[in-house]
Amino acid sequence: MTTGQPPHQAADGFTPSPAEPLAHQLLATLAQHRMATTHQLHVLLRPDRTRQSVSQQLNTLRREHLVDFSVLPQAYRTRVWYLTPKAARLTRDWPALRGRPPYPITSGSAASLKTPHTLTVLRTHLAFIADARRRGDEHGHLDWTPEVFHAIGDGERVVADAVMHYTVTSSEHRRKLRAFIEVDRTTMSSERLAVKLIEYARLWSYEPPTMGRRRAAGPGWLRWYPVFPRVLFVLTGATRPTLRNRISDLKAMAAQHPLVADLARNVRLGAAMLEDVEEHGATADVWVPIAGGERRPWSEL
Repeated sequence: MTTGQPPHQAADGFTPSPAEPLAHQLLATLAQHRMATTHQLHVLLRPDRTRQSVSQQLNTLRREHLVDFSVLPQAYRTRVWYLTPKAARLTRDWPALRGRPPYPITSGSAASLKTPHTLTVLRTHLAFIADARRRGDEHGHLDWTPEVFHAIGDGERVVADAVMHYTVTSSEHRRKLRAFIEVDRTTMSSERLAVKLIEYARLWSYEPPTMGRRRAAGPGWLRWYPVFPRVLFVLTGATRPTLRNRISDLKAMAAQHPLVADLARNVRLGAAMLEDVEEHGATADVWVPIAGGERRPWSEL
């Protein structure tokens, strides 16, 4: 069952302002997400316009040598767009992208290596976008930052597939929520997937070394977040029994590893199948609490 806003609020979903030129939004989106298909860009930026309007602007940007595309071999004529080095330099200091590490894709072959995972992460974002628009919540095209790095000590770091910012709105209050997103396409072993929980547990407890007599400022994550974000695992790419087994392995890690058990007592942890999130909505009862309990919306873990 999906928890949602009253029906009259569903039309108030958060969409990009048409006052900002579409060309600017396309460049910013590709700088943020690395690459996207024409369909994904249409859904993100102009869901109320024709797909042709987005395609025309992309072709204009290509003629200006700001974007290029590769063609998905498994999907007839599907174009995956990315920034050229020229556009990567142009967008580097835009306010909305300040501090975003530049990872320009310089060729179609380079794009093809990153395409499957990158597009699946963006597909996950689209599921949250669709749900937010139905509910009237705030979650836009730049509220999802892929490939976020955080130090966890000993020269190591945890890399989240994405960090999500989401504002739940209602007539009574606004809740600002954040989540680390881990998208699993079943390309690694179940054990390696579960080890990601240890990395997040290390981030939860990691305190950067102090300089001289300066007092410790607490855990390093406080530099970026007022509250430690939820950790959400989104699984796809295998049969439902296989994905259920992988979720069971995540739950076993939370029960058996002392650092992860401590994380689970203090941080909201959940897992869901991507197809369920797409079909029923991100705020439906499709999320399994990794610490135990009944399925629920991600916002209520």
